[in-house]
Amino acid sequence: MRPKPGNNSHNLAVSTNNKTPTSVSPSPKLGTGIAILLLDAENLRLNTETEKFLAQICSYPIQIKIAVANWRAMGKYDTELHTRGYELIHVPPGKDSADFKMATVGSSIFIHYPTAKEVLVCSSDGVMTHLCTTLQTHGLTVYLVRKQNDKIIVLNNKTRETQAHSLVSVPEIPTLEEFINQLKDLLKAEQKRTSNAWVNLSRLSYLFESKYQLSLNQVVSLRLPGKLTTDIFTDYPKEFVTHHIPGTSNFYITLFEKPISFIKKTSSLKTIQLKPTVKPVSKIESKSDLEEILVKLLKDLKTNYKDPYVPIAHIATEFKKQYSRPITQLMRDLNLKGTFPKFLQSLGAFKLKKVGKAYQVALRLDGLNAVVIEQ
Repeated sequence: MRPKPGNNSHNLAVSTNNKTPTSVSPSPKLGTGIAILLLDAENLRLNTETEKFLAQICSYPIQIKIAVANWRAMGKYDTELHTRGYELIHVPPGKDSADFKMATVGSSIFIHYPTAKEVLVCSSDGVMTHLCTTLQTHGLTVYLVRKQNDKIIVLNNKTRETQAHSLVSVPEIPTLEEFINQLKDLLKAEQKRTSNAWVNLSRLSYLFESKYQLSLNQVVSLRLPGKLTTDIFTDYPKEFVTHHIPGTSNFYITLFEKPISFIKKTSSLKTIQLKPTVKPVSKIESKSDLEEILVKLLKDLKTNYKDPYVPIAHIATEFKKQYSRPITQLMRDLNLKGTFPKFLQSLGAFKLKKVGKAYQVALRLDGLNAVVIEQ
């Protein structure tokens, strides 16, 4: 069966006024002439988005679309192409049947379609190179269309210029507000899964990319130009708390949660006390009470460190977060004189070392006076 020109109900006139730009700028359409799309349907599949991309490359509207295949082996693909305006040519089973028919039909296109100016030869088979050369010698502009990995590559057979179209749909970049909420949801889920408040940035990045098919850097570069990925957490202290281990690339994030104390329910004239997120300082009545609490804090923090030593500043920060009071203020309330490092040094449970100008602390597990608190 040979395709014939004329008023064929399966021919598709592509409107030049309703094309949506993809990765290339559409070529200006010339007045006289048409473009023809020749498809080896056994070798290459084209969706409607790819067709739009091809239409933008052409200088003439694609008015004839011909697909060649053994349609008995193609499922419902023939029905799909028929509804999209393709003329279907059936070939018998055989490895090269579609190739031979493509070459036969293609080499006579300029005879049957004298107004043809451009031909899109769509096949990933290398034998189509000869057909492209033949058509080019008859004055036609020929584009060889093939699939390479997850892209459609279009080669202008004369100029050797190539253009690419990705077959992978690009996910929509969330707004900044959506992005922050997505991160918070992932953090909450990971905290629940691990029973650990702190989540490593690398783990969060993996979770985000797995769920949204986007990297954190892609979103940050668009929504916060010039910023680093870590800035999304440090720039929003009301949402996130961060912790970076000095001398390493380890960067940890947790959620900032405001303490809740009392809420009055005026409708029933009753006062409802919610469980406070801030622990009561009233339970710390002595030096030994404070020592036990600091030991527990250090043991909790150590899960995020490879080294047994933890910066004492991180312990002070965690204490203030949990008890809503600076450790130094509580020391004054308990009449414990001296600085926080000296106080830790006076306790049998800890050992200190100085790194630069800062102190780090570890549990003195081998000491006789070490305090061990079971979880």
